[in-house]
Amino acid sequence: MKFSQMPYERVEFEVFSSQWNKLVLEFDSASSSKEQFDIHLQLTELKKQYHTMRSLAYIRHTLNTQDETWSKEQDYYDENGPKFVHLIIEYYKKLVKSPYRTELEKKLGTLVFEDIELQLKGFDERIIPYMQQESKLTTAYKKLMASAEFEFDGKKLNLPMLGFYLQHPDRDIRRLASKKRTEFFLEHAKELDDLFDKLVDIRSKMARELGMENFVPLGYIFMGRNDYDKNDVANFRNQVKKYLVPLASEIHDKRRQNLGLDKLSFIDEPVFFREGNPAPQGSPEEIFENGKKMYSELSPETKEFFEFMINNELFDVLSKKGKAGGGYCDFLPLYKSPFVFANFNGTSGDIDVLTHECGHAFEAWLTRDMEIYEHTSIGMETAEVHSMSMEFFTGKWMHLFFGNDTGKYLYMHLASAIAFIPYGCMVDEFQHIIYENPDLSPVERKDVWKKLEMEYKPHLDYEDDPFFGKGGYWQRQAHIYERPFYYIDYCLAQTCALQFRIKMDEDFTSAWKAYLNLCKKGGKLKFTELIKEAGLVSPFDDDCIAYITKNIRVLLEKCENNI
Repeated sequence: MKFSQMPYERVEFEVFSSQWNKLVLEFDSASSSKEQFDIHLQLTELKKQYHTMRSLAYIRHTLNTQDETWSKEQDYYDENGPKFVHLIIEYYKKLVKSPYRTELEKKLGTLVFEDIELQLKGFDERIIPYMQQESKLTTAYKKLMASAEFEFDGKKLNLPMLGFYLQHPDRDIRRLASKKRTEFFLEHAKELDDLFDKLVDIRSKMARELGMENFVPLGYIFMGRNDYDKNDVANFRNQVKKYLVPLASEIHDKRRQNLGLDKLSFIDEPVFFREGNPAPQGSPEEIFENGKKMYSELSPETKEFFEFMINNELFDVLSKKGKAGGGYCDFLPLYKSPFVFANFNGTSGDIDVLTHECGHAFEAWLTRDMEIYEHTSIGMETAEVHSMSMEFFTGKWMHLFFGNDTGKYLYMHLASAIAFIPYGCMVDEFQHIIYENPDLSPVERKDVWKKLEMEYKPHLDYEDDPFFGKGGYWQRQAHIYERPFYYIDYCLAQTCALQFRIKMDEDFTSAWKAYLNLCKKGGKLKFTELIKEAGLVSPFDDDCIAYITKNIRVLLEKCENNI
């Protein structure tokens, strides 16, 4: 079904709860595992209805945050979402205590029960008011970012559109665009601090309500982390500092030389070449036509998938007034349809969307018919392996988008992937410090960020910028406001994607087969088990980052020689 034709009907809590509780009573009185399993599938259909309508409301709200109709629908789910979660959790309590649990585990899998028991540790009816407040605050942050409007180059631009000028080859234009961005953040500095103050306070109160010292363990539960903890993550970050920060510093120094500068400034952060970064050629329509060619040649599965997405209007990628920033992939269970949202701005990032978000969408499409709905639920670190690896697997077709600049793009893409990991680890360490010290003032938080920048990005110079130069750069990172502790998932996934990149250089067909099998498994296994089956080294292994650094340095030199 085409996205524009998908009917929406608000899931009224009273109606849903009546239907849900009736089935739960039947589950309680069931006299066999088969009866309980059949009722579980019926409950699943209700969940799919809720998830589909909630996602439709969210997507249509982000397409135009100024549309009052969809703003009200989003407000409804912000307010009532925790109530739906509470109903589901109350059922889960009965499911894990079922007298037929052993038989149900054979049908659903033991991991489903492990995941449910983890969720139960992170929820209590007492925290519903806090969850409601948190949802409203994250929506307020999203609306604030979407409200940004700049008069620049004779045009009215939002933040994603301004990104084109932040990557401009003319350094003076980059500086002017950066100044415009700084003015927006300065104007809203107090609002940004107030929003985050409230979010830290609310999240900390939720954790204390559940008997936890701080929000960190609760944040891990919310992220569904069932096979590693904060100590594993800290060890991973330390390996990144030891091996990848020096390599990233070499990459940044190479950029400095390419740009003919004595010192890199933060306004140069997105730019790799003096003449500018390679930009995609052609209109959005032409880009999608080339995307169709790329996915039709990559594999039979990707050919069918991309045609399905195009034919059913499951892309919205043009930036426009009122549209939320960033990009994402969502899934609509009733229609077995992924949806890709983005903001094209004429930079190479447009192609990254076509590969990254399509990696998410491809996995969702491959697992759309799984009988057990819970098996389609995956950890975000696993999800990002799908997306970041797809960026590399499509490298063979980048000539369709970049022509004579293909060599430059492939070098820039690989170099950016490496340089990103230290930044992502910095975001994660920052969040650990903040939530372990929830009483820090806005100024103290910014001091923490500045200190971490010296460790992870020692090349950085802010030229006395009055906002970003004072430790405010993290406030433009939506994940810190909206999805705490998510960002390390990108780093863990990138280490896996880089391993696929190494493998595909040795044997592309074998590497693709391993990737395809990984996607098809959905969430049937834990993250570390999934990547082991894919033939990858765990990011938590002490030798992983050293192995990646050694091998990717060789590939980076190959890419550089092909510019």
